[in-house]
Amino acid sequence: MSGFLDVPVEGAYHLIHTLTGPLSTALAIVLFTLGVRLLLHPLARSAARGERARATLMPEIQALRAKHGRDRDRLAEEMTKLQQESGASLFTGCLPMLLQLPFFMVMYRLFTTPAVGGEPNSLLGATLFGTPLGAHGLAGSPLVFAIAAGLAVVAWFSVRWQDRHRDATAQVAGGKLLRLLPYGTVLATLVVPQAAGIYLLTTTAWTAAERALLRRGS
Repeated sequence: MSGFLDVPVEGAYHLIHTLTGPLSTALAIVLFTLGVRLLLHPLARSAARGERARATLMPEIQALRAKHGRDRDRLAEEMTKLQQESGASLFTGCLPMLLQLPFFMVMYRLFTTPAVGGEPNSLLGATLFGTPLGAHGLAGSPLVFAIAAGLAVVAWFSVRWQDRHRDATAQVAGGKLLRLLPYGTVLATLVVPQAAGIYLLTTTAWTAAERALLRRGS
């Protein structure tokens, strides 16, 4: 099926094939993923600044919600006034996250579609430790267990980091469910090809490390 992602997917496909020359396909996927995340790092720094701005304003936001919670128009007016006075936007960190979506859509499709440019996707035909990278879920055993274990470790560290840095005023309903979300990538390994699992492990590990470093530098 043709779509607006066909051209960028084909470009990424050929780039990985260039890397695959001297490297294994699995390592090429890791390096390609790291390259994209490095390209997106300035967006992550912008998102971190937005997060710090929201954290700074959170006590005042909570006070406004308690005072004007029943008057939505007045609350919106006061929130806008607060942002203007502080010079910080509550949505500073949202746009960078949205701009990352096209990159991740391209990468996910690259590692899940059976054909690219009318030709079989050779990335899925490559193997790692004897397991085809195109094998889905448990069909990719034992590689799927190694990837799932790595994702579980990254998720555990991510949850611990969130617990240490969550502002008490920022607690929301369903907080316990939010703590489980990082483990969703572990479940994803049961339905995606092993190539996509390698991508997920690489990008989530980068996210965890990047978040910790940016927080430390704040």
